Amino acid sequence: MPPTTSTVHASERNQLMQMRRVSMLEGTTLVALLFVAVPLKHIAGYPVAVTVMGPVHGIAFLLYVWMLLQTVSGADWSRREITRAVIVAFIPFGAFVNERFLRQKQAALDLSA
Repeated sequence: MPPTTSTVHASERNQLMQMRRVSMLEGTTLVALLFVAVPLKHIAGYPVAVTVMGPVHGIAFLLYVWMLLQTVSGADWSRREITRAVIVAFIPFGAFVNERFLRQKQAALDLSA
């Protein structure tokens, strides 16, 4: 039995919700790495902060990329939207802007249901 439109929308909606969470996680770890751990290393002489936060952010970034691939593969995203979602992962505080973009995509999906 093929999936119904409401089932597809619910699946996409759930995927976007997860994507929003992962985006916030990735963005928060990037900000913590750049604005907390790196200054602690270079100003306070506490290099363990980067030793801990670096891999945490690396895992969060990989999770973000994996989640982005899953999200765009099952939905109708333009190349511009995909490129935008990739670029904001490299910009401090970009995830917070990205969260708003993902929320808007989710709202548009809810309206079309």
